[in-house]
Amino acid sequence: MVLCTGNSCRSQIAEGYLRHFSGNRAKIYSAGIETHGVNAKAIQVMMQDGIDISKHTSNNLDEYRDIDFDMIITVCDHAKENCPYFPGNATRFHSNFPDPAKATGTEEEIMNKFIEVRGLIKEYCLNFVNENLKN
Repeated sequence: MVLCTGNSCRSQIAEGYLRHFSGNRAKIYSAGIETHGVNAKAIQVMMQDGIDISKHTSNNLDEYRDIDFDMIITVCDHAKENCPYFPGNATRFHSNFPDPAKATGTEEEIMNKFIEVRGLIKEYCLNFVNENLKN
């Protein structure tokens, strides 16, 4: 489970890369403490890297309360601090990525921020899969 505040950008990008890098080794979900819809620029920036997240949905954490997750990854400090208790023995991981949806400036500057954050998340996800999904 990948958690973020609104399940619109960072968690969606992470879900896309984790699915891509893990193949059939894991079932990947993402959710938010709130739902804001999947950000169009996140879809666009992932498509530029050959990963289609256009069919992803923005889901609320409450939808997954009955699933016993092995791992929970928070991708922003707000989600880490506000993540409710999950029963079970899930191992928790955390990395605070900048929120590209808050980028300001020209369209090019905003897209560059999305590309920058995508790169950070891609590297994190590749390392995560290599270190934690060895099967």
